[in-house]
Amino acid sequence: MDVFFTDTQRKRLTELNAGEEYKDCSFSSREQREKEFKKFEAELLKKAKVRLERLKNETRQPELVRLRTDLEKALTGIGFIQVATPVILSKKLLEKMTITSEHPLFKQVFWLSDNKCLRPMLAPNLYYISKDLLRLWEKPVRIFEIGSCFRKESQGSNHLNEFTMLNLVEWGLPEQNKQERIEELAGKVMKGAGIGGYHFERTDCVVYGDTTDVMYGEVELGSSSMGPHFLDEKWGITTTWVGIGFGLERLLMVREGTCNIHSMGRSISYLNGVRLNI
Repeated sequence: MDVFFTDTQRKRLTELNAGEEYKDCSFSSREQREKEFKKFEAELLKKAKVRLERLKNETRQPELVRLRTDLEKALTGIGFIQVATPVILSKKLLEKMTITSEHPLFKQVFWLSDNKCLRPMLAPNLYYISKDLLRLWEKPVRIFEIGSCFRKESQGSNHLNEFTMLNLVEWGLPEQNKQERIEELAGKVMKGAGIGGYHFERTDCVVYGDTTDVMYGEVELGSSSMGPHFLDEKWGITTTWVGIGFGLERLLMVREGTCNIHSMGRSISYLNGVRLNI
């Protein structure tokens, strides 16, 4: 009978960013399993220490920070304007996104009071800013933000309670070019992140309805939508647009070849993808 790693061993391998080729092994005996676990653990610890040394002596910034900088350069380089908006969001702005007490996302919101919460998405603030920028600037208006968002997500391998979003939106482009433009802008982001081999998939979103997702295998890296959209009228906006949102930790998880998104985010247990209890 085949013998597999224990739950404790699998957890340890996950902490050390082991791929499935490590965790899904089977063995002919417990003795062989223990021997191979020690071997795998030693290999992963060695890689982790090398990664920490590279951070200390070369890059001096974790990959999450470096990726943010790379994406900021990529987008400002093609004419996008970066904005910075508050992390604390009013309930009224959330309701304009149709996120009321009946909405599935409502239960995932971190509420600070009856009327204030930590933002679960960047879109409400970008809508708010855009309604004025469309009055002040000539079209097309291109803006983006990179910042923390917060949701009471399931603690699975692809979810975090605090995660870093990139949202970009381009207002006022020709109607016939929207899908083409989505794929073009997604390509700019993916190139900036150093990721190839992705594909596009049409799906449905609880906020925007029909969307085009950016996929890497079975992992959703980004989700896009276009307008005019039924949400626009709540903000007094009537122009055409395309928008895409990416999770930076997921981009890093795919690029770095790990199955553990928790190692890629803000943490006091991990630094630059390395579990510090090594």
